[in-house]
Parts: sequence; structure tokens; C-alpha cells
Amino acid sequence: MVDSSSKIWKLFFGSGSVTLFNTLRAFVINKLLAVFLPPAAFACVGQFVNWMSIGQATSSLAMQNGWVSLTAQNKDNLKNLHGVWRGGFRLTTFATIFTCIAAVLFCFVAPLDKMLPGVPPRLVQAAILFALPGILAMNIVTICSSVMNGLGKVRRWAVIQIVASLFQMLWVAFFLYTGRLSVLSIIATQSVVAGFFAARVASRAGFNIKTFRESALDIRGPWLSYAVMGLVPMIVAPLVLMFVRSLVGAELGWNAAGIWQGVYKISDFFASIFSAVLGVLILPRISREMTRERFGKEFYPIFARMMGFTFVFCVILFFFRSLVVSILLSESYAPAAYYMPIQLLGDLFRSGGWCFGMVLIARRETGKFLFVEVGANLLFAVATFVGIRLFEMHGPMMAYALENFVTFIVLIVVVRRLKWNIQ
Repeated sequence: MVDSSSKIWKLFFGSGSVTLFNTLRAFVINKLLAVFLPPAAFACVGQFVNWMSIGQATSSLAMQNGWVSLTAQNKDNLKNLHGVWRGGFRLTTFATIFTCIAAVLFCFVAPLDKMLPGVPPRLVQAAILFALPGILAMNIVTICSSVMNGLGKVRRWAVIQIVASLFQMLWVAFFLYTGRLSVLSIIATQSVVAGFFAARVASRAGFNIKTFRESALDIRGPWLSYAVMGLVPMIVAPLVLMFVRSLVGAELGWNAAGIWQGVYKISDFFASIFSAVLGVLILPRISREMTRERFGKEFYPIFARMMGFTFVFCVILFFFRSLVVSILLSESYAPAAYYMPIQLLGDLFRSGGWCFGMVLIARRETGKFLFVEVGANLLFAVATFVGIRLFEMHGPMMAYALENFVTFIVLIVVVRRLKWNIQ
């Protein structure tokens, strides 16, 4: 038990250290944007990032959790492993072609001047076209790091994550200071160099196109549940965020939308730590073949540590929230500190919900996961719509806390009712 506890803490802080570097990347990029842009423009960048998130989801089929789990499950059988990789690679290729065609059509058909007010349509069109290689590069980084995680090659996973983050920070900083690209185009292309680097590192570990082509198997079946579980939330969530941002902008003004974007970005800074850590701790360790007793021994120590860590983290952020806003954003976003307390409560429940959500992903409980995920996003949208009218600017933060609390409770009930193998 002592060895198991020590191993959990070692993985927790090891993966946490890498994720902290990713958070540093997010901090640097968003700090630069907050310094260079007023809140209204910052909100428009948030809209564009949500577009890119949808493009990344449709082009990769949001199968990053599948790359981790299926690699971990088949790493001792190279024949099956290469067949799984081939199947995932071909599905991703078809999806990427579809996404590129859809993006080009969207670029010239959508009312871009209304969707991103204040930004010249020509700049938006250029950014969308630049985003296509940028999205491909992001997918390469995500897939390569996920495979290294599944293979248990923690050092290569860490190298990809850290160096990719470094390249992204330098890319955004260089082009913002030189002004050689528009802000949207800079965001669109930030992962290009990182993609080449990630592919090179993964290739040396045996994950490359040559391996796919030589495989006699083409296994696609197991990917479908991961694709559905990843694709739906990765499309629904950005759509809901765009709806909320547009609603705040329409009701309270786009400066208010920028302040809300700042509050939500602070949550995302720290949520990225928790999600990445949980991906390393839970996905390779949980499967539907486990007994209930073994699941309890594997999962609940991780859950307890994660909730304790998150609680302490949220308390610290509460007392230093004004400083956090000034550090992560800028003085222009100072009002964000006033709205953070209720958001932090939502962050606490969000961390717990992700613990149980990862269990559903690892077990490929597609229907249950989608029911909870879609329901949570719809609750957030409806609660925000009502909350803005009752509580104005406090409404979106209250809706966020309500959504994550309800999701947390529902996921506890769902996971407790799962059927496990009899010992």
C-alpha cells in the first residue's frame, strides 16, 4: 500500500510538473494577448479559438484518449498495436480532409463580420486558411504525446509536451512583437514547428507512418466509442462557450464579454493541469475488466488526492485572486477578480467530475458519458441565459458553478452503478 501510494504521488507530481509547463505556455500566450488587446478584442480571439477547437475535434475525431488507452492495452502485442495505430491514423486522415473542405467553405460563406465584430473579414479569412496547417500540427502533437503516454515512455511524453509548449510561446511572442501576422493568424499557426518536433520524437520510439503502412491489420472498431465520446463534447463545449460569450456581449457589451473570457481563461489555466494529470493517472490504469475491489484501490486514492489538492489550490486563489488577475491578464481586466469566488467553487466540482468522467472514458461507457456531457453543456447554456437576466454579470459564473456541481453528483451516481467483473 505504501509503495502504491508513493507511486501515485510520483506520477501526480511528475505529470503535474509537465502540465505546469503547459500552463506556463497558456499563461504567457494569454498574458501577451491581454497586454496587447482590449477586452472586446480578447473576446473575439476567444471566439476564434473556439472555432479552432471545433476544427481540431472534427479533424482528429477527438480520439486522444483512445490513443492513450488503446496503446496501453495493446503495447504487449505489437501486431495488434500496429493495426490499432493504422486504423486510428486512417480515420484521422479522412476526418482531416473533410475538415479542410468544410473550413474553406465556411471561410467564404459565413457572415464573419457579424461573428467577430470589429475584425476585418479579410483578416478572418486569412486566419482560417492559416489555421488548417495549424490544426494539423496540433493534432500531431496531441497524438504523438498520447501514444508516448500509452507506451509508458514518460520521458518522451514530457519532452514533447515541454518543447512543444516552448515553441508555441516563442512563436506567439515573436510575431506579436514584430507584427508580421495578424493576431488571429498568429494563434492559428502557433503549433506548426511543435508538430514537426513531436513527430520526430515519436518516430524514434517506433510511432511513424512506415509502421502504419507495413501493418497487415487495420483495426478501426475500438476507435468508434472513443471518437464519439471525444467528438461530441469537443464540438458541443466550444459551441456553448461561443453562445455564452455572444450572449454576454449582446446583453452586457463586448467589454463585459472580455472580462468573462478572462475569468473563464483563469479556470482553464488550472483545469488544464488537472485534466492532463488525470489522463496520466487514470486512463492507463482503469478498464472494464477490473473487479470492483481493484477499481476502488486504484481509483479512490487518486480521487482523494486530487480533491484535496484542488481544494487547497482554490483557497489560495481565492485569497490572492486580485494578484492572479493582474499576473495572468492585465490591469484592464481587474473587475474579473470580483467575479472569481463563485467560479472557483465551480472549479472544485469540475475537478471531481473529471475524475469520475475519466472512468467512463477508460471503460468506453459511451452512452453514459455522452448523456452527462451533453446534459452538462446544455445546463450551462440555459443557466447562463437565465442567470444574466437575474444576476447580470454574476450569471455566467453562477451557471458554471451550478453546472459543475450537478455534473459531479450525477457522475458519482453513474460510476457507482457501473457493473464490474466478479472476483
